[in-house]
Amino acid sequence: MEINSEIILNNIEKAKTGDQVAFTFLLDFFWNEVYGFMLKRTENETDTDDITIETFAKAFDKINTYNPEFGFNTWLITIAKNVHIDMLRKKKTSLFIDITDEDNNNAFNVVDETPTIEDDIITEQNLSQLLNYIKTLKPAYQEVIQLRYFQEMTYQDMAEQLDEPLNNIKIKLLRAKKLLAETISKKEKKK
Repeated sequence: MEINSEIILNNIEKAKTGDQVAFTFLLDFFWNEVYGFMLKRTENETDTDDITIETFAKAFDKINTYNPEFGFNTWLITIAKNVHIDMLRKKKTSLFIDITDEDNNNAFNVVDETPTIEDDIITEQNLSQLLNYIKTLKPAYQEVIQLRYFQEMTYQDMAEQLDEPLNNIKIKLLRAKKLLAETISKKEKKK
């Protein structure tokens, strides 16, 4: 099915107002293009997955800055290129050590359980106060936080329970954590 540019622009405008269905449409419609482009550049599925997730998270956070004179896919690819460059810079600055191919392969199978800044903020808060903050989020965001942090589900389990693609779950949780951290930060500043 051919989707015309009017439908895409309409969804971009809806996304600018925070419409979750529009975000999901844009994610689903452009995911393969961004992922495919980055996979050719990185030749590494793990890096490509991380870059693509971060690209959509950044794009959705900054969607109000999108200029419709340019293609939305071009804008996304530009963001993806910048995320990739940032990743390469971080890798260059890290220490290089000699490891075997077996060690290298094993390293890619390790899940990074290191808490993010948002995770630290979330776990530091008083539980009842935290629950009040969570209740200010949209129901879809409340649900993913509930499943991940209170029921301790894996991303895969969450995707199966919610009957959504794994990448949607990752993006939704990333946005939920950012929004929750922003809400907590705003409330703390008022104190």
